[in-house]
Amino acid sequence: MSCCEEKPGKSMKKALIHLNIGFVVGVLFVLLTYLVVSQQTAISGFNVSTAEVQQPPAEKQLNQGSGVSAEKGKVVYNTKGYYSETCEVDGDVRINSTALTVSLVPASSSEHREWRIRPYSRKTMPDVKMVTVTQLPDKAAAPACTVTYSMPAVIFALGGLTGNFWHDFTDVLVPLFIASRRYAGEVQFLITNMRLWYPVAYKTILQGLSKYDVVDLDDDAHVRCFPHVTVGIHQHRDLSIIPEWSPGGRLAMPDFTRFLREVYALPRAAPASLVRDEPGRRPRLLLIHRGHSRRFMNEQEILRAAEAAGFEAVATDLRRDVTVDEQAKAVNSFDALLGVHGAGLTNAVFLPPGAVLIQVVPYGKMDVIATLEFGEPAKEMGLRYLDYSVTAEESTLLETLGPEHPAIKDPDAVHRSGWNRMTEFYLDKQSVRIDVARFAPTLAQAFDHLRQQ
Repeated sequence: MSCCEEKPGKSMKKALIHLNIGFVVGVLFVLLTYLVVSQQTAISGFNVSTAEVQQPPAEKQLNQGSGVSAEKGKVVYNTKGYYSETCEVDGDVRINSTALTVSLVPASSSEHREWRIRPYSRKTMPDVKMVTVTQLPDKAAAPACTVTYSMPAVIFALGGLTGNFWHDFTDVLVPLFIASRRYAGEVQFLITNMRLWYPVAYKTILQGLSKYDVVDLDDDAHVRCFPHVTVGIHQHRDLSIIPEWSPGGRLAMPDFTRFLREVYALPRAAPASLVRDEPGRRPRLLLIHRGHSRRFMNEQEILRAAEAAGFEAVATDLRRDVTVDEQAKAVNSFDALLGVHGAGLTNAVFLPPGAVLIQVVPYGKMDVIATLEFGEPAKEMGLRYLDYSVTAEESTLLETLGPEHPAIKDPDAVHRSGWNRMTEFYLDKQSVRIDVARFAPTLAQAFDHLRQQ
């Protein structure tokens, strides 16, 4: 302030203070409102784009794929959750396999609209082919049908992370169940990025969802026409179903595991009762044997500890063979499943509800990942979930790296360095030697749960 300027009076200072406080409060209120609305939008999975071809009101029907009311001649683009995107196309829909396009033919002239969809449940997978969904401007632009269906279709991709047992279920089978279960088998599956082993390995599940052989779009020259097509499949969460996001809000993980018991003819829908069925019978515990990383280095010692806790315990390698049919039946015969964090724990989907899943969590602050990938899904399936976190002294990393290595001293720093670095140490290079005395209370909890069934 120069010597010639007047200092503002006290009343002016108070007014400015009140004005500034009011401005700050207003900004904070706007930010709070934005955050609340954004969160609600993310949870509810709003449709972000809709293109409609006008037709008479009599043509209206429910677009069950998106869970919202839709008219014939409409494309609904959905982005529910973080992972996936889909298009629900309803009306005169024509699929050109060679061009990998899905075209909606209007009843009259219409504006041209277009979407590009990666029909794998993880939309960031770069190796998965894109499908172009187009609302055509008029009938003249439509490709001629060579095969016509009266049933709906679901287009989905393999590739991506398939080949890993957990991803086979999380990325494809659970989302496909969500997309198609409502059709009671009257649905045609169209597959891009085909992996020829996949329809063989999971033939029983695919036949349980569709009465018709799958169509390999990578080796197809037809223009296939449908009244309704779902392009892409939604992954809600890891190995989970959010009922509010499923068509009609009806499906949950117990529906999926019940479906598996039906199609694989699994005999057990509950663990053996140690009181009602066979009072002298011991519950059966299956230890997942691994031949590579995350092995139990003292497997026989753990089996003896399980026997001492009251179990009949065996170890088996549960790597997927040509099909999973016999594997599903074998797992269903057990009351408890025990394994180090890994894809083998996905076999929990075949356990009878009320059984126990025990996850051994590797060293390296892996608890959050382990809980999201198996802990929460197990609870949603109706299983009793227990975990056991490995200490540095129980990890082979201490022997191979030494106590001063960052992977031992500072797991947080390893996690901050990225997924690949974390995977290298805590998943690929680590096995465990369980302290059976420390592990005994976990086995006792599992046995007590089963004894109360």
